Formats: sequence, structure tokens, C-alpha cells
Amino acid sequence: MRLQVKGKNLEVSDSIRAYAERKLSKLDPQLHELTQVELELAVEKNPSIAANQVAEATIYTKGPVLRARESSSDMKASIDLLTEKLLRQVKHYRDKRSRRNGRPNAAPEGGIDMTNLDSQIVKTKQFVMEPMLAEEAVLQLELVGHDFFVFQNADSNSVNVVYRRRNGGYGLIEPQL
Repeated sequence: MRLQVKGKNLEVSDSIRAYAERKLSKLDPQLHELTQVELELAVEKNPSIAANQVAEATIYTKGPVLRARESSSDMKASIDLLTEKLLRQVKHYRDKRSRRNGRPNAAPEGGIDMTNLDSQIVKTKQFVMEPMLAEEAVLQLELVGHDFFVFQNADSNSVNVVYRRRNGGYGLIEPQL
């Protein structure tokens, strides 16, 4: 595995870098040697956030990109929590790949395995969509307290999604048909 350690609002010391490398080396037996792993360590500037020491990692595999983020009041604890989460994700990814490759009725190359699809949907929700502007949708998002809000855009008559971005602000998804 190739590990890259970066700092955001923080100078990464040699001791923290060594600690992160030692902890994330637990992933080595699970990953291919050319797998790229990016670790970003950050300190949140907001004084009201107690868990302001953030460790975020991205693992670029042949299949999906695995991401994890953990925060606590201590950077080493954040790295420990992150490592545990990544180990679970990598184990799940490898198990899923081995099940898929070993199963006789596996999906065709590039296809979707439909045998377990209905067991993945655990809830269906229906609602009436009133046409509104994106700004109104952001207000609705705040009122319901969710991370995203689906609405019919009054300007384009298409279904759009507004979402709360992790780094602040909002995003708008406008599908193109």
C-alpha cells in the first residue's frame, strides 16, 4: 500500500506521521501493494466543536473508492478510530468480492446481481412534490433537519436534490436526461 499523509489547518509532525503509518500498516495485508491510500489530518477551527481533531482517509481500490472519517479531541484517538473503521470496510469489500467471485450465479461482467436487490431496500417513502425554487428547498431542508431534500424545481420542472455539504454550504444536484 502507498500511503500519503496530508495536513489541513495543521502541520503534520514526524511523530504523528509515524503513528499514522504504524496504525494504517494494519491494512497492508488486506490491500494490494500498489493501492493508493490518502490520509488527511485536520483541525476544525470552530471552538464549539469538542471533537475537532479529524482524520479522513480515502482508499483507491480496483473497485469502489473506500472513504472514512473520524473525529475526537485527540488526533491519535481519531487515527485509531479511523483505522478500525477502515479495517471493517476493507474486510467487507474483500468478503463481498470473494463471495461474488465464488458464487455460481454471479452477475455478468458489468451487470447487477438481481438476486439480493429487494432485500437491500428497507423502507419506501412517498410524498407530494410541490414545485419550488432551490432557495425554498434549502429552507425546507433546514426545517426537516435532514442532510438532503428532494424537490421539483419550479424553473426547470425536473426533480432536483439539495444537500448539506460537510464543509459548509449547500449543494444542488440537477440531473440531465
